[in-house]
Amino acid sequence: MSPVPVRFHDPGAKIYDFSDSALVRCPRCDRIAHFERTAHPEPRVVCRSCGLCRAVNGCDRPPLWLRAGTRHGELWAYNLAHLDLIRRFVAASLRERDPWYERRRKMTCVARLPSWVKSAKNRAEVLRVIDRMRGSVTAR
Repeated sequence: MSPVPVRFHDPGAKIYDFSDSALVRCPRCDRIAHFERTAHPEPRVVCRSCGLCRAVNGCDRPPLWLRAGTRHGELWAYNLAHLDLIRRFVAASLRERDPWYERRRKMTCVARLPSWVKSAKNRAEVLRVIDRMRGSVTAR
């Protein structure tokens, strides 16, 4: 008897839903920091390790913390919520989307993932990389 497939239903989240707050590398101490795009009056980087709190230009955002290379390409996420969505999608053996006639946009965050991430033959490798990225956040 085969195991019950893990289901994933696409919630329709867009990449912009996750881009307001990102985990980045601190420009001063090279540890984890938060980038807040919606901070008033302008975007800023806040680091709890060294106390940095600096306003940045939208184009000057530091590199993302949640990035990892694989033999197929680079996998990245803005924050833990984005990483969790990607992990649930990759781990699922049954992936569902809304029907083609629904009014919502079709190119959601998970629909735009590269084909090597979506491939079942790369599932174990991609899940290992995702768990390693999550561990880099929780270990600090």
